[in-house]
Amino acid sequence: MLFTKECDYAIRIMRALSDGELVSVSNICAAEQLPSAMTYKITRKLEKQGLLKSCRGTNGGYCLNRTLSEISLYDICAAVDPDILLLECMKDGYHCSMNNQQKPCLVHREFCRLQSMLLQEMRQKSLSELFFG
Repeated sequence: MLFTKECDYAIRIMRALSDGELVSVSNICAAEQLPSAMTYKITRKLEKQGLLKSCRGTNGGYCLNRTLSEISLYDICAAVDPDILLLECMKDGYHCSMNNQQKPCLVHREFCRLQSMLLQEMRQKSLSELFFG
């Protein structure tokens, strides 16, 4: 599936941080109506990919590590779910009896084309455009 719940939550986390200020996880959760355990997990993934900075301590939280115009929709989704696929059959090593060298699956071929176009659009769509038009 293309947009997992984690991807949805990651986009919402970034939206909660879009003003560039330091925001606590509890405030992110409240603003975007997200579960705290999942929010902690996702913020760590986003930080590991260099998209967020964390500040520890009583007044700690997260803030953007880059500007919204430097971060694409693809960056966010790939940070939390590297397998951005329209269909499961598009995974490397997936065996499908309907897609072989003698008779390629035309549905698979079309979805590969569509996925390529979608990923290109996601790479071009900055969070600034996504959040503010």
